[in-house]
Amino acid sequence: MALRAASPIWISPLRPHSKVGVSDLGLRRCADLRCYWDLERLPKWECCCLSVLAQRAITPVEDEKPSAPEVDTSRAADKVQDTQSRGFHKDLNLLPKPLSAADLSSSPGNGAQVRVAYQGIPGAYSEAAALKAYPKCETVPCDQFEAAFKAVELWLVDKAVLPIENSVGGSIHRNYDLLLRHRLHIVGEVQMVVNHCLLGLPGVPKEELKRVLSHPQALAQCEMTLTKLGIIRVSADDSAGAAQMVVANGERDTGAIASARAADIYGLNILLEKIQDDDDNITRFLILAREPMIPGSNRPHKTSIVFTLEEGPGMLFKALAVFALRDINLTKIESRPQRKRPLRVVDDSNKGSARYFDYLFYIDFDASMAEPRAQHALAHLQEFARFLRVLGCYPTDATL
Repeated sequence: MALRAASPIWISPLRPHSKVGVSDLGLRRCADLRCYWDLERLPKWECCCLSVLAQRAITPVEDEKPSAPEVDTSRAADKVQDTQSRGFHKDLNLLPKPLSAADLSSSPGNGAQVRVAYQGIPGAYSEAAALKAYPKCETVPCDQFEAAFKAVELWLVDKAVLPIENSVGGSIHRNYDLLLRHRLHIVGEVQMVVNHCLLGLPGVPKEELKRVLSHPQALAQCEMTLTKLGIIRVSADDSAGAAQMVVANGERDTGAIASARAADIYGLNILLEKIQDDDDNITRFLILAREPMIPGSNRPHKTSIVFTLEEGPGMLFKALAVFALRDINLTKIESRPQRKRPLRVVDDSNKGSARYFDYLFYIDFDASMAEPRAQHALAHLQEFARFLRVLGCYPTDATL
């Protein structure tokens, strides 16, 4: 398979040598940079390729390499074959096919429909989010989050739709770590209201259920209903997989918490709808692609960045102040310890040294990279940051 050129990555590899005050200063050019935006006389936000990034004389910030073996994509195929052999769904051949080695030779850029990867199996909430973003897309299930990232990088699919935070369960930290490890770009977001349903085999009333299977987050979000029914909770990898397991096992006293779509796919009855404790149960998904989206200013945009700070008092305050000074609204702040170098030594004198976590800060803010104020804010942030990378600039999703 022919290799394609590395996709550009928005990144700020250098700090200005002089102090940057409240007044806005442009970013300085670097001789080895390949390209940059030229928004007339506005400061340039530089863009470099992976080959250039590898040669940077800055402290690298990378997540640890995965120690687990690569996901065996044949497992999903085995599951579908098993369910077909049991005959509990008549349209299994219509379900999206899992990733396989044969897909390596496919070319998604030949005018075919968009292929979108998601974590889980057909009927998962992530699949519903992918279909909301791209109604006519071909959804491609993946066993793990990292498999979806790799599917985009290897050109098996065009995009990936993955959850990043839930209004009840909070942030999905695994995907924050994978955003830093992989070189994909955020090109959009999808917000979905999650409605959990209690599912059972045909002819089984809810009073007959003794245990229920689902993802741990789904079980936690339906705590009150499950306690009232006196049902034992059993964790599963994902909610749609739990529905599939109920049908495959055929045990009448076992149910699942999953979506109404999963009930339709796997031939289960919906015993109760909207059983989540909070009606406003919303999950935010990110749309990831190999190439960044060219930002515009004709509609509301959101920009996502990640950075680390220099040592010193008030550095986080100063970093956040660069946005407040320009009336830029911050919509999300997430901190994650660096996994390779989690501890930072403050003082190595003979009296002893103090150590504490060295953090990565993920921030979302309401502004487009095409706006001067956003470019000026990031130029100012360089004064305090040891590492700064733009993860994506994309239109906001206000629909539910």
